[in-house]
Amino acid sequence: MAAFDDLMAFQRQTEALAQIAGRLSWDRETMMPRGAAAQRSEEAGALQAVLHACRTDSRIGDWLDAAEQETLDQVGEAQLRHIRRSYERTQRVPGDLATALARLTALSQGRWAEARENDDFSAFAPVLAEVVALRLEEGAALADGGDVYDAMLDDYEPGAKATDLESMFTALRPGLIALREAALNGAAAPKVSGQFDAQAQMRLARQLAKVCGYDMARGRIDKAVHPFSSGSGDDVRITTRTSDHDPFNCIYATMHESGHAIYEQSIDAAYALTPLGKGVSMGVHESQSRIVENQLGRSRAFTGWLYGQMKDAFGDFGIDSADALYANVNSLHRGFIRTEADEVQYNLHILMRFDLERALVAGDLAPGDLEGAWNDRFLRDFGYAVPRASQGCLQDVHWSVGLFGYFPTYSLGNVYAGCLSEALRKAVPDLDTQLGRGDLSQAMGWLRENVQQHGGLYTPRELITRACGFEPTEAPLMNYLTEKFRDLYPAG
Repeated sequence: MAAFDDLMAFQRQTEALAQIAGRLSWDRETMMPRGAAAQRSEEAGALQAVLHACRTDSRIGDWLDAAEQETLDQVGEAQLRHIRRSYERTQRVPGDLATALARLTALSQGRWAEARENDDFSAFAPVLAEVVALRLEEGAALADGGDVYDAMLDDYEPGAKATDLESMFTALRPGLIALREAALNGAAAPKVSGQFDAQAQMRLARQLAKVCGYDMARGRIDKAVHPFSSGSGDDVRITTRTSDHDPFNCIYATMHESGHAIYEQSIDAAYALTPLGKGVSMGVHESQSRIVENQLGRSRAFTGWLYGQMKDAFGDFGIDSADALYANVNSLHRGFIRTEADEVQYNLHILMRFDLERALVAGDLAPGDLEGAWNDRFLRDFGYAVPRASQGCLQDVHWSVGLFGYFPTYSLGNVYAGCLSEALRKAVPDLDTQLGRGDLSQAMGWLRENVQQHGGLYTPRELITRACGFEPTEAPLMNYLTEKFRDLYPAG
């Protein structure tokens, strides 16, 4: 297997360089001095040029052709599948375009952050137009005559098609709206009160990450404006954020990102620095973060345990019982921010972004008109007006770094999580008893065995089907949401 071995040795070097590029991005979000943005843009562009050269090296094609004639096991065949897909896609994108995109998005992220801080979309609109133009150029190259948005989506959810997602989201929408209308007309949930020390929040965040199974010896927790997870294998880092008046922002951002990080830490170590050594898709990745944050972390059983931990951490925080805490963390409420939305309305946020970015890619919406289109759509979908850009089209970092096709994977991840949760509860009948003790070990063990350890061995849809025993569908998610929120808001 000389060709396969040579190919994999080369691939490990390329994957290591990609991890370094990811570390530069992590540093930009957490510790980089603001004045270093221009230099970091050059560094990112230089590294992207090296990576592009590695990924388009003509030897890869020769190695692939030779290796495919060798006798390989299932793992070897999966490695070749990923490498060929990446090689063929990367070859379609000119090196100078890949470098220009890396430089521009490193710079535009800083412009987005400044515009967001100043609530000034007009300051960001010109650079957004540049990002859209370059991504459209890249998308057209990747599509090779096919659908450009599908080509972008394929970066994050291989094999997915926008028309299929549109059908799934269309099926979700009526039930989500009905649940929202019933709940918003119900009684208001209890609210927290007081000031919450940032250091106390971070101590609780670290405790929760460990409870979820996050290995701090191979990771770390820092703060960022927009929480995220970064890395794979033995260096997987997460960020969270704190708010003086809202500890749940920190608590559930931490649990969410822990779900992402634990997935990466749980992949078979034999796959490290290979195409199989990372999450197979963003939809599957999101399923791991969402099931930890929501189906486990917001369950009545787990919040009963969490109530005691919060009393220890903060003393009196304005909520007088575990049941009241459960109602609080699952309340449906008016709001503008996707990452702070409840489980029902979160998906409506994603459906809006999905439609808007498809319009941008199709040329039906000019980048400079995004703010107005966003505000009009939000008013139509949610029934109240966006007061400022930081609570509207500038709230998310994704488009500033060219992540078109990424947003729909969030709702797809929720769909996958609904399927996995249904299967998990059948496999672990006493799950609530365990969650009531703050014990997630068996739940996370089931996810590790059935989803996480496999990395990229299977296709996304195949992986979820194998884990659940049925093809993924939106029905389990809607069943879960309906049962949960009709119990919380019985008048609906």
